[in-house]
Amino acid sequence: MTSQTANLTLVTGATGTTGRRVAERLAARGVPTRLASRSASPSFDWADEGTWAATLDGVSAAYLAYHPDLVAPGAVDTVRRFAEQAVKAGVRRLVLLSGRGEEEARRGEEVVMNAGADWTIVRSAFFAQNFSEKGFEEFIRAGVVALPAPEVGEPFVDADDLADVAVAALTEDGHAGQLYEVTGPRLLTFAEAIAEVAAATGRDLEYHRISREEFIANLVEYGLPEETASVFADIFGTVLDGRNAYVTNGVERALGRPPRDFADYARDVAATDAWTP
Repeated sequence: MTSQTANLTLVTGATGTTGRRVAERLAARGVPTRLASRSASPSFDWADEGTWAATLDGVSAAYLAYHPDLVAPGAVDTVRRFAEQAVKAGVRRLVLLSGRGEEEARRGEEVVMNAGADWTIVRSAFFAQNFSEKGFEEFIRAGVVALPAPEVGEPFVDADDLADVAVAALTEDGHAGQLYEVTGPRLLTFAEAIAEVAAATGRDLEYHRISREEFIANLVEYGLPEETASVFADIFGTVLDGRNAYVTNGVERALGRPPRDFADYARDVAATDAWTP
């Protein structure tokens, strides 16, 4: 049954890199919010359709961040069913986190566009925060960063910028029907990104390119689930072939300001203990 007063904004992936930031910004604006996770009440699990109805009750807008990624097997069909159920439950606005250069992610975008609600797509480059919140920080602490990345430039986007775009789309008029492809302001290879981190921390850091299998084993050793590590490795193998080696104006289109530079991100993280050996 749909609540008579549907005014909550749902944040899926509420404990993740972008969902946590979206939730913080909504709270700062005083927006009534439901944070969706397995540990929340009501509990939410993308893999358990029985949890969806209670999570959607009373919701009018939703931020969709599929875990572990839209390229994961079965993700598109799951997002399609969830989006359709959301619209039937009274959700009028859907904001989807998507990825650049990924065919499965494009299909995920299409199912949200066709669900029947106002939609906004936030198609993202690699997060700068992968270096501080997604496992790479352990490599940096150890002084040796080993990734399966070719020498191709990537316009790393700051997750704070992405969250600002998502919150604007969730709470403001003028973003319905928009696809915001969000990147940082310049291209950096992974070796160059590590050099930026080294400069910000004042440390000597090594960078090595390794195989997919070695990368997965390293992430698992540092505590990531093997499924998540495999999806991450597959992303390296598909989108770093040059197809995304350009910057876009998505952040500026959505917010009216330029995106943050990777050097600014590295400076701010270096001031914390995230990269301390």
